[in-house]
Amino acid sequence: MSEPIRFYHRNAIREVSDAGVTRSVLQYLREDARCTGTKEGCAEGDCGACTVVVGERNAEGGVSFKAVNACIQFLPTLDGKALFTVEDLRQPDGSLHPVQQAMVDCHGSQCGFCTPGFVMSMWALYEKHGHEHAGAPGGCAGKSACSTPSRDDIANALTGNLCRCTGYRPILDSAEQMFKLEGPKAPIDVKALSNTLATIERKDTFHYEHKGQQYDAPRTVDALAAIKEARPDTRILAGSTDIGLWVTKQMRELGNVVYVGQIDAMREIAVSDAFIEIGAAVSVERAYAELAKHYPELEEMWLRFASLPIRNAGTIGGNVANGSPIGDSMPGLIALGARVVLRGGDVEREMPLEDLYLAYQKKDMAEHEFVLALKVPTRTGARANLKFRTYKVSKRFDSDISAVCAAFAFIADGDTVREPRIAFGGMAATPKRATHTEAVLADAQWHEATAQAAMIAMGNDYAPLSDMRATSDYRLEAAKNTLYRFWLETRPHNPLAPQAINVRAVAAETA
Repeated sequence: MSEPIRFYHRNAIREVSDAGVTRSVLQYLREDARCTGTKEGCAEGDCGACTVVVGERNAEGGVSFKAVNACIQFLPTLDGKALFTVEDLRQPDGSLHPVQQAMVDCHGSQCGFCTPGFVMSMWALYEKHGHEHAGAPGGCAGKSACSTPSRDDIANALTGNLCRCTGYRPILDSAEQMFKLEGPKAPIDVKALSNTLATIERKDTFHYEHKGQQYDAPRTVDALAAIKEARPDTRILAGSTDIGLWVTKQMRELGNVVYVGQIDAMREIAVSDAFIEIGAAVSVERAYAELAKHYPELEEMWLRFASLPIRNAGTIGGNVANGSPIGDSMPGLIALGARVVLRGGDVEREMPLEDLYLAYQKKDMAEHEFVLALKVPTRTGARANLKFRTYKVSKRFDSDISAVCAAFAFIADGDTVREPRIAFGGMAATPKRATHTEAVLADAQWHEATAQAAMIAMGNDYAPLSDMRATSDYRLEAAKNTLYRFWLETRPHNPLAPQAINVRAVAAETA
């Protein structure tokens, strides 16, 4: 039987039984709940006008808060969670929350359309860094239970929010100022919220129906496998950062949907001597946070992978399963030798990630199979000498789609290149290795002449298309140039210093 969607919103448990499976959280807020502070801008998760904060009970019994885009989140995915909008920041006496007051004090708003989204992204940052000293003069400033993010941290947290009026400087000032103000008069009682969410937590598969369309949210991998085996055409939903656009932009009917975001086993990360194993339902943000511990060279790609609200919602497994030729995670994972684990019925199998992609939007997967996990080799043994880099070429530095995405890796044996792996996105119909280029590099001395020869060989690996992001000639030239940059950064003698290639560090030096 169909069960109602249950979630916490506006200080109460809400139950919804008559909403469409693909009704967005934004539609619910504006049209049903009449919470019109949340705005609709792009309807595809790019502008941030619709940013809200979702709270979810975590394993420690607390609540994790994350900013997401309401325009592409489907309402049933809120089941068991808490939803916060700009209306929730209103204090009991009608005063402004410190986040809002800081925006006023620092003149961070003009037309105001984008402001609620900015405020919610800032509030998520405020909650992350603590407000234990609510009501104390000076707010969190200098208090041991609070921490203040750097200006770079603030800028990274606001990459999903666009403003065309005020400019970012006063908004960044506001985000710094909010930690210096007196704390909120009615802070979120996280313990009480966790206890409330525990009362609506489900132990078994949540089943919801509307006008014949079915939505299931299983709690176990076995239950997911059974659903997919019984109804292979059921659409798998994870973060909806891509599927959400099928609905908002293409007006597509999804059919029956199964949501993987409540399967704990698919939200786990396990590190062994051999592999970093990442469940397919782990968010992009969490996945990159773990990978960057082992491969700090991924940090820039982590921060430039879409925006924080998209990384909070989107999953690493979804990005891999989507198989877009311009997906930013695949080149780096392929270069690192990642393997993908598939499940279909009772059978699990795994393969090198690059072998998953057969042609444009065609994968080596049966209809009832799904991505279960990714396994990335650890940096042990000979891989302790791994030289690795990823590069993203796009028109904007933050929150943009790649024209070219490159990844290079090899084991340095003195000056000799061993086991080179090169992968690109944006250069073919699938994420693809550069086998001719790898052959030039294999067992060669890592000299400039070797790099130049490999650049020439790249023309045998790729014949990219021209589109709105870049021409074919530009893509190929840019791809070759990324290889040369890789040489400059990893050459045995006098490699480029990290601060010489960090965009914000260079900008700070020249300001």
